[in-house]
Amino acid sequence: MRGAHVSVTDTGAAQAASVPLAPGSADTGVGTLLWDTEETLDLRLPTEFTALRAALPDRAAAPRAADLLDGIHDWGPTPTPAGTFELVPVRLDRDLPLIHGWMNDPAVAEFWELAGPRARTERHLRAQLDGDGRSVPCLGMLDGTAMSYWEIYRADLDPLLARLYQARPHDTGIHLLIGDAAYRGRGLGSALLTAVAELVMERRRACTRVVAEPDMRNTPSVTAFRKAGFRCRAEVDLPGKRAALMIRDRVRQEPS
Repeated sequence: MRGAHVSVTDTGAAQAASVPLAPGSADTGVGTLLWDTEETLDLRLPTEFTALRAALPDRAAAPRAADLLDGIHDWGPTPTPAGTFELVPVRLDRDLPLIHGWMNDPAVAEFWELAGPRARTERHLRAQLDGDGRSVPCLGMLDGTAMSYWEIYRADLDPLLARLYQARPHDTGIHLLIGDAAYRGRGLGSALLTAVAELVMERRRACTRVVAEPDMRNTPSVTAFRKAGFRCRAEVDLPGKRAALMIRDRVRQEPS
């Protein structure tokens, strides 16, 4: 897969960016964590304590996405000028037919390049859902209606993007497409991008910047990000596209 394409196809929608942006990639681009190697005592725990510990929930079994994106499953709804918006993590059994249909819309396929059989869309989603949690695919629900597809990802952990700019720890990336054509051409893109960027900052207190890399050819997408307070810092080459590296700082600047 050429890997880099997201799009919103109207003046208010948008975004084009890289395909799964790295869930499951072998190289995280992050240094190895060094653990303390001090010797420890060989303590024998009472049988009662061992049994009690075995009955406790296994924290290691918790979704890793909760660690890398601060519990995106629980971010909840947020108000926007267009209505109440919420990111709902994708469930394949429920959402695959809808997302597959969107990917086969010619206006979307031009940038995402995921048109074709359902299995192709499924592979794209599974790469994230079965990955290490650095990218979470979501449906965008506006007043309870699924109308857009999002990928919220750790830009600082992306093995391609993080090498192309001076990434800061916890930089968070956004990919967006407005899938339902009835919501295009209404100026929703910039409003939703603004709301999600602010939601990221609110829920991820360690994050100081939200990052995007729309395709330079997708003028409506780039415009929507600008209106949402993102600034183009550079042009970068990603698989399949020349992208505008756009960053929104925690303190928003007015669009130019």
